[in-house]
Amino acid sequence: MKKIIRVAAWLLGVVVVLALVAGTWLYAYTQRRLDKTRDVAGHALSIATDSLALERGRRIAMTISKCNDCHGTDLGGLLFIDAPGVATLYSANLTSGKGGIGGQLSDLDWERAIRHGVKPGGAALLYMPSQNFQNIDDEDTAALIAYLKTLPKVDREPGKNSVGPIGRARFATGDLPLVPAELINHAAAHLAKVPMGVTVEYGQYLASIGGCKGCHGPGLSGGHIPGTPRGWKPAANLTPTGIGHYKEEDFFRALREGKRPGGVPIDSLMPYRFTKDMTDDEIRALYMYLKTVPARAFGNR
Repeated sequence: MKKIIRVAAWLLGVVVVLALVAGTWLYAYTQRRLDKTRDVAGHALSIATDSLALERGRRIAMTISKCNDCHGTDLGGLLFIDAPGVATLYSANLTSGKGGIGGQLSDLDWERAIRHGVKPGGAALLYMPSQNFQNIDDEDTAALIAYLKTLPKVDREPGKNSVGPIGRARFATGDLPLVPAELINHAAAHLAKVPMGVTVEYGQYLASIGGCKGCHGPGLSGGHIPGTPRGWKPAANLTPTGIGHYKEEDFFRALREGKRPGGVPIDSLMPYRFTKDMTDDEIRALYMYLKTVPARAFGNR
């Protein structure tokens, strides 16, 4: 019996040592990636401040790219991930109020944050979906920056971000995109302008900068949404395999009312609270584009 106890104790000790070694390696490996800085030159823009530019910037922020989904309706920042063991993440206060960054950033700083996911100095922004926003064209990026610089002041200090052991493990395996700056080709050229209109090309642009591909995958076939807990409802298949039977009026109802053909509610993870404010032409362009994407089996991203 004593021998069995000694063996069991030895095995337990080995397990504890291995766990400590693995934990230490995981922390060091993930922290090195979290702390890495990037020398991003950025792309200088001509920032127009006329009423048309400001309104376009407001639409990009509040309807199309949905900055308010993470930063709050006043863009003053909020606790947007609170998952024990995974991560506690606060979005930045984008205004120039107390605790905000709006009064501290140059136009070039704004551009690097939006399209490259880095702070001044090159540190990475956590969970900032710049892998989508890198595709916002120059004119729209300039309009967005112009609008953000006009935000009313909000006095709100953000909390301290932290990443737990589960979050670090998922980050290490690629299941939690904590550092989108890793996913971006920072030397790639940016689009100068994508013409607005009821066209496939403009629909593709909206799908890219609006986050459709962030949730539904690069091929839009749906499946597990990166960063969400396993077991959460997956994103739908938006290719003809999934919604090829949708008529245009069905698509309008999905984006405006959050309902499928027949009236079945769409899960609230689908941001129809924002897409309902898209113009008719924007929704038609997006519908036209989705009709052209290759059909894929569900989850075959």
